[in-house]
Amino acid sequence: MRIGVVTFPGSLDDRDALRAIRLAGAEPVALWHGERDLHGVDALVLPGGFSYGDYLRAGAIASLSPIMTEVVDAAGKGMPVLGICNGFQMLAEAHLVSGGLIRNDHGNFIRRDQHLTVENADTPWTNGFEVGQEIVIPLKNGEGGFIASAEELKRLEGEGLVVFRYKGVNPNGSLDDIAGVRNERGNVVGLMPHPEHAVEPGFGPDTAAAMRSGIDGLTFFTSVIRSTLVEA
Repeated sequence: MRIGVVTFPGSLDDRDALRAIRLAGAEPVALWHGERDLHGVDALVLPGGFSYGDYLRAGAIASLSPIMTEVVDAAGKGMPVLGICNGFQMLAEAHLVSGGLIRNDHGNFIRRDQHLTVENADTPWTNGFEVGQEIVIPLKNGEGGFIASAEELKRLEGEGLVVFRYKGVNPNGSLDDIAGVRNERGNVVGLMPHPEHAVEPGFGPDTAAAMRSGIDGLTFFTSVIRSTLVEA
């Protein structure tokens, strides 16, 4: 399986995402935002960072990059797409998922190992989890507050489109403690925490077993590999 990772000017976690894909057992493919070619990949990751134009609104300009035309088209045809942090902001700006992301309610950039509750395991990126499962994924953002209109929020909750919810503490003021959402079809998922930073023992969050031993993020990438193999 080939999974593409799109690099935008200001991307910080594209290399981490490529490494996570390799560790999961797939072939990582580096893509450039200025291209209009997805190079035959089977799934896509929009990574975290600080894409150009974020000063206007996070993800707003990046969502208009040439490659995003191909991303939107591929997502519409059912290709699995994962947006992480800044990538989540791009998905929202491109209307591939509902809602938006605004400045953290406390006004500060935050970095922490964040507990999440899995709300939906019926996506290519989350099928390896169980609904209600608690996982720990690193979080780092300055504009991570999830917002939506009251009507849209009701729809998201009622249709089961919330994928992850913050547990224990809401780090950025997101409505309904929402940390991640999916589209109606389920192939597109966006979340603020960074699964690519919890894929290898010695480099992930602390666990009861040992320091830096958390690898909950690896399940995102093994899930999409398994999902694609099942469909094949």
